[in-house]
Amino acid sequence: MLEIKNLQVKLEEEDKQILKGVDLTVEAGKVHAIMGPNGSGKSTLSYVLSGKDGYEVTGGSAELLGEDLLDMEAEERAAAGLFLAFQYPVEIPGVGNMTFLRTAVNSQRKARGEEEMSSTEFLKVVREKAKSLKIDAEMLKRPVNVGFSGGEKKRNEILQMAMLEPKLCILDETDSGLDVDAMKLVSDGVNALRSEGRGFLVITHYQRLLDHIKPDVVHIMYDGRIIKTGGPELALEVETQGYAHLIEEEA
Repeated sequence: MLEIKNLQVKLEEEDKQILKGVDLTVEAGKVHAIMGPNGSGKSTLSYVLSGKDGYEVTGGSAELLGEDLLDMEAEERAAAGLFLAFQYPVEIPGVGNMTFLRTAVNSQRKARGEEEMSSTEFLKVVREKAKSLKIDAEMLKRPVNVGFSGGEKKRNEILQMAMLEPKLCILDETDSGLDVDAMKLVSDGVNALRSEGRGFLVITHYQRLLDHIKPDVVHIMYDGRIIKTGGPELALEVETQGYAHLIEEEA
C-alpha cells in the first residue's frame, strides 16, 4: 500500500533536516501507529506524504500502490487514494459542509474517470454515513467546521474519509483536544472504515487512542528516524516507561 525508503526531508525556508532516513511499509488491511516525542518528525512525515508546501525532499522515495507519490501534486495524491486527517482541522467560512463534501467526492471521481454522483445519490449516501457517525443533520448544513467543537471537527473529517473512501488514511494526532466520549466516537468511525483494501497510518502521542483503534504495528520515531518497530505491546511499554530507554538503546 505505502512503501517509504530512506526518506530525507528538510524545511525549504531554512536549512534544517527534519526526516533523516525514514523506512516504512504499510500493508493493505493493516493499521500502523507512529509514536514519538515532540519534534521527532511525525507530523512532517504526514505533511510530506500528502504534498504540503514548505518541505524539500533531499533523498529517498515514497510510493502509494506502486506509484511515485512524491512526483504527484497534492490533488493527484488525493485522487490516487491518500487522505490526511489534520491535527487541527481548519474552518472554511462561507462554504457549506454538503457543498464541500459533494465537490470533493465528484472532483476525485472525475479525476479517476468515474461517473459523478447525482444530487439524489449523494444525499442518500451522506445521510447514511452521517447517521452511522452520530453526526447531526444540522451539522451538514453549516459552513465547514465553523463553530464546531473539537470533537465535531474530528467527526466531520471522519465523515469526509467515509465519503471519499481512500486507500490510505493518515490520521495526524486526531486525538488532540478530544474528551473521552468524542475520542470514542471518532475511533468508532475509524474502526468502521477498516477493511482489507485500506491501510491506516495513525500518528499519536498517547496509548489512550490506541485502546480504541487497535494497531497491528507500532513504530517509535525519534530525531527524524523510526528507531523501533513492534506490536501493540510497544505502545503499552511507552505508556509505562516513556521514550528515554528506547532512545538510549538507539544511541
